[in-house]
Amino acid sequence: MKLSVLQALPNIFRRGMSSSPANVTNGSRSQVRGPAIPWFHGKISRERAEQLLSPPFDGMFLVRESTNFPGDYTLCVSFAGKVEHYHIIYRNNLLTIDEEEMFDTLAKLVEHYQRDADGLCFQLTMPVTNKVSVEVCVDTKAFKDAGWVIRSNELELGDVLGKGEFGDVVLGFYRGTKVAVKTLKDPHAVQMFLGEASVMTALRHLNLVQLLGVVIDGPSIFLVTEYMDNGNLRDFLRSRGRLHVTKRDQLFFSRDSCSGMAHLEAKKVVHRDLAARNVLLSDRMVAKVCDFGLAWDINLKTDIDTGKLPIKWTAPEALKHNQFSNKSDMWSFGILLWEIYSFGRVPYQRIPLGDVVKHIEKGYRMEAPEGCPPEIYDMIRAAWEPVPEARPTFNDLSSRLESLISGYV
Repeated sequence: MKLSVLQALPNIFRRGMSSSPANVTNGSRSQVRGPAIPWFHGKISRERAEQLLSPPFDGMFLVRESTNFPGDYTLCVSFAGKVEHYHIIYRNNLLTIDEEEMFDTLAKLVEHYQRDADGLCFQLTMPVTNKVSVEVCVDTKAFKDAGWVIRSNELELGDVLGKGEFGDVVLGFYRGTKVAVKTLKDPHAVQMFLGEASVMTALRHLNLVQLLGVVIDGPSIFLVTEYMDNGNLRDFLRSRGRLHVTKRDQLFFSRDSCSGMAHLEAKKVVHRDLAARNVLLSDRMVAKVCDFGLAWDINLKTDIDTGKLPIKWTAPEALKHNQFSNKSDMWSFGILLWEIYSFGRVPYQRIPLGDVVKHIEKGYRMEAPEGCPPEIYDMIRAAWEPVPEARPTFNDLSSRLESLISGYV
């Protein structure tokens, strides 16, 4: 039975927790590289650490590089509404806080204080996770252990189906079945690639594209997913248009996409790149959400380069303040519904890209596409509420869409 790679992450962290001296010296002090562990945040300021530990919860913690003592570390712990900063001294290849208990790695130091406060303000209970550290830890052994590895000699590659930022998607055949194979052309993106795969191992739903496995025994890493005969929803809508796409089709595409997103919502996973181009259609015209390259667990406090985000699909709070949630996904779902009922038109077509957010903040909202049912446009407008908490849940909209479908069955 295949396991979720995300469920295996705590073990991966423990495997990757050794730190080693760098070949860099500062006077007589030897500097130590930050280990690839989830609670390690590298060179962040005291103020940034306190922001990440807010709202405070007793025992929340992270480790950063010391700003006052280069080469040393600082353990930051929340307690009683404040953050305590403990200097971790690096001396003679050992680490210590009180100069009594000595540890040869940061991991062992943290594990010690997770078992017992031992002089700290509070026992370490809840790490504030750094996404970059998590991604570094998602190694290929995790996929082997969880049963997600496909041998390269089991896979036959065919024609290119599409091109992406980090690689191509090609047609493949795995054990006699058509599959889609996502290839990696940028070696610097390996961790993002594996991060996407690890998220997909934790998700199984009729309306989410299913990962079948990863190929890691060749010169390149491949992600193998189910094959979707009718391509992406945006291109399908544009090429078929009003003559071939019925209102019933539009309603089912909407319901399917919402159902897949409701599953992500229930799993506390945020997609962050929902759009018609990232919804695929099967041979039976079932819509499935795909492309989890930006997706991550909602409980992880993560930052993302907003310069890479699709501005017209992304919620204003995510663009301006890096605040991603299932509610920011709901904003994107409103854009997706608009795409479905406009037959794949580009949103905000007459507004320059740089002015979109300004218009939205002033209260501008796109009008209903021609022929869009009032009930659907009500959902679209609800998804675009300026206050995230005022937006509906995917579960709510799934129920409403199911009720509308009952009139077509």
